Amino acid sequence: MWLLTLTQLTIFTTTLALKAGGNSTTPITKLTIDTRTRYQTIVGFGISQAFQRARQVHGNTSALSSANSQRVIDLLFSQEHGAGLTILRNGIGSSPSYALDWMKSIEPASPGSPNATPVYEWDGDDAGQVWLTKEAMKRGVAAIYADAWSVPGYMKSNGQDSNGGYICGVSGTSCASGDWRQAYANYLVQYLRFYKEREGVAVKYLGFLNEPDLNQTYASMQSSGFQAADFLKVLRSTLSASNFSDVQIVCCEATGWSDSEDLLAELKSVAGAEDMMDVFSAHGYSSHPALPLNTTKPVWQTEWADLDGRWNTAWDNLGKEGEGISWANKIQQGLTLSNMSAFFYWIGAEQAPTNSALINLQNDTISVSTRLWAFAQFSRFVKPGAVRVEAKSDVGYVRVSAFENSDGKIAIEVINNGHTDVQVEVELWGVSGLRESATPWLTNNQNDLKMLASIPTVGDHDRVVFKASVMERSMVSFVL
Repeated sequence: MWLLTLTQLTIFTTTLALKAGGNSTTPITKLTIDTRTRYQTIVGFGISQAFQRARQVHGNTSALSSANSQRVIDLLFSQEHGAGLTILRNGIGSSPSYALDWMKSIEPASPGSPNATPVYEWDGDDAGQVWLTKEAMKRGVAAIYADAWSVPGYMKSNGQDSNGGYICGVSGTSCASGDWRQAYANYLVQYLRFYKEREGVAVKYLGFLNEPDLNQTYASMQSSGFQAADFLKVLRSTLSASNFSDVQIVCCEATGWSDSEDLLAELKSVAGAEDMMDVFSAHGYSSHPALPLNTTKPVWQTEWADLDGRWNTAWDNLGKEGEGISWANKIQQGLTLSNMSAFFYWIGAEQAPTNSALINLQNDTISVSTRLWAFAQFSRFVKPGAVRVEAKSDVGYVRVSAFENSDGKIAIEVINNGHTDVQVEVELWGVSGLRESATPWLTNNQNDLKMLASIPTVGDHDRVVFKASVMERSMVSFVL
């Protein structure tokens, strides 16, 4: 790094812009990054393989070969060859068997009453999730999130684990069998115990609801914010009494942002309820993330996908929902407008004709969508513990976010939504240590997370400047 006067700096960066491929007609965008203004801490980016999708990747219920099984896991979790995702969301079973794509309960048969001794079962497989969890951990995944879609049917007001219904014992329910809240809390603790004691896996995050605003034909359970608060107090005390006080509670997974706002308001109206959870979670389906949610807790977007579009691998083609650039923008806006600490796609890989997954499996053939590379642009360079810092663009269609990792590395994420290349002038304030160059990583219609030639920077220990070209309809991560 050279120390230059302001005049020398201007001459140098102008020359650099021309060398980087700019010309006098290329639009110029000024990006200002300031690490001294700090926002939320990032936990990571993730997917789920619930409902036996883990078995599809393992090859148990598909024709996927062992070699391609490992390739899929690398594409999802490898820091060198894939997206480098850092959170795995597992499903806690509630169904009586593994029929269809059900997630089997660890207590499939009712003990007879809430206070009777439960008979737990552990098969060491958990619908393929034990194997997948261990494979993900080999690739550096440390954040394992276990979430329940429902309680077993005998603990619910409707007597089945599907078609909605409520936990027996929460406000507004009247079950002849009694109050099952404590039994459900014990059930969740036993699930944690099986993973820790039998499999050597420490589950870090625990959820007890999924889309509680819906009544579905698959495993599902309803809850208001008031009812969630009723159970939270039981679960929190049970975790503490069972030596799992380090496990963080995630709540409440409503279908969309607006539904989550309503549920959160109800939960917060119960004294102390917000403090009993560690993370507030929401999905992006029925209403997309917009403004930040009104909570002091970290906010995660834990499930979202294009469930209706036909399988699409394009980065940018017809402006379809499933295209990669669409999801790059969703992630960018979720982090900057909604202050999310984590962002998940629904499924990592599965056999399906839609865009419900990042990777499509057909027999022993793997098809990778550019949605995966949109996630990679963030997850490979914005690591757990990174802090979002101030980032501004003076051009509306050029969107930017920036993050300082715990090791001091800066990741600047730039999306050019325009239909012409732009020249970005990046000014970075508040840095420490030498920053001799910025390394760009590009995704567009022709490239999947391609590393480009490093760009020299100029400045001093507090201010760094560089210029580069960002191609039309592309995303570039600058790492320095």
